[in-house]
Amino acid sequence: MTATATTGPHVLVYPFPTSGHIIPLLDLTQRLLSRGLTVTILVTPNNRPLLDPLLSTHPESCLRTLVLPAQGSPLNPPKDRLFTLMYGLRELHYPALLDWFKTHPSPPVAILSDFFLGWTHQLASEVGVPRVVFSPSGALALSVAFSLWVDLPKNDEPENNNFKVSFTKIPNCPVYPWFQVSHIYRMYEQGHPDWEFYRSCLLADKASWGVVFNSFTELERVYLDHLKKEMGHNRVWAVGPVLPAFDDMVGSTSHGGSSSVPTHEVLTWLESRPDNSVVYLCFGSRQILTSKQMNALAGALEKTGVNFVWCVRQSNKGHVAGDEGVLSEGFEDRVAGKGYIIKGWAPQVAILRHKAVGAFLTHCGWNSVLEGISAGVVMLTWPQSADQFTNANILINELKVGIRVGEGTQNIPESTELAHLLTESVDGTRPERMKAKELSGAASDAVSDGGSSDKDLDEFIKSISELKSLKN
Repeated sequence: MTATATTGPHVLVYPFPTSGHIIPLLDLTQRLLSRGLTVTILVTPNNRPLLDPLLSTHPESCLRTLVLPAQGSPLNPPKDRLFTLMYGLRELHYPALLDWFKTHPSPPVAILSDFFLGWTHQLASEVGVPRVVFSPSGALALSVAFSLWVDLPKNDEPENNNFKVSFTKIPNCPVYPWFQVSHIYRMYEQGHPDWEFYRSCLLADKASWGVVFNSFTELERVYLDHLKKEMGHNRVWAVGPVLPAFDDMVGSTSHGGSSSVPTHEVLTWLESRPDNSVVYLCFGSRQILTSKQMNALAGALEKTGVNFVWCVRQSNKGHVAGDEGVLSEGFEDRVAGKGYIIKGWAPQVAILRHKAVGAFLTHCGWNSVLEGISAGVVMLTWPQSADQFTNANILINELKVGIRVGEGTQNIPESTELAHLLTESVDGTRPERMKAKELSGAASDAVSDGGSSDKDLDEFIKSISELKSLKN
């Protein structure tokens, strides 16, 4: 359906330009447009094609684009790619946005920007509008991040990667081994410019006017309430899962990128399998498995009789022995008939929603967590980094829909045991199956008319509309 012209409040939407961050914010933008907001969305040139579905259904009076250059290649780049991107965006976009706001005939009344763009809080203050954080991670993950960078816990046993770090101010007092703490926090000493820059961004997020989560109340109620207390106000909105409607996904190949295989082909393959019998395996858009991880997983898939769809990521740099895992010669022939291999981007949402898929082996990125929860599948957890460890613990210990498989390169499962877990995940014997179906219903209810996420989105729109009234 094509949107009609609107005179709703004008908001600048600024995604962080990596797939796991930009996709959910574009999905949220669709909902903002459907509620009557006027949106200018900032993108870098390489991400401009991702806007095509929105631009094709909304007139320019509702949706505008602001294309600003991506960062160049610095002479002395930080050793972490994330910092290169964060620094580059601030350096290029801060002055450009200042000029844009000052010359715009009807500038936005608010900035909605990703949590990696903490510097936009200062920008918003300079141009006289509030900044709202968009968190593509869950409320527990952001609670842990705030606590980490405010309280600055130390490892009293520097050689011990399993040293336990307790977050006693957060509900349920989560505890994580040192290796699961943010690698940025562990990589640098306090006082290092990169460390201080990242901390300043997180503290700016905490000080921002509000925060919107791609989550829902029934999933993280206690942590959402905690953040309201931490931030000192109630402008904390959980509006997710911000996923496309099922009808919009059928036949689609463009949700976040072009699929490496025709969507109809993998769905046709799934049609020939019994309900809840297939395991889908994917470690996200960026994660490359090591040789040991790849061998353990491939070995398990050969040993089990379970049908599976495996999305295999490989870098463009070629194989580095002992670092990047590759499929062994003849593997695809040996699993022919029970395995479907996708090399590259997969139509993940469509696959997970197919009735044949009963389990999802995942790295536990928050987008994947929500997609698995919405689909009602059992989650086999193998987190690799960042908030993924926190997300895995929620799935296993709190929601009871997850089965622990591995943890990064520290805990790699033995292939025979993993084969056993793969079989159990779809044979109907695990209690997680029933819990997963119940949680899927809760996710659906949240975004339905009158659901918690539907109400929170209404409240967010109301708050933005009040800002417009103050401007007039």
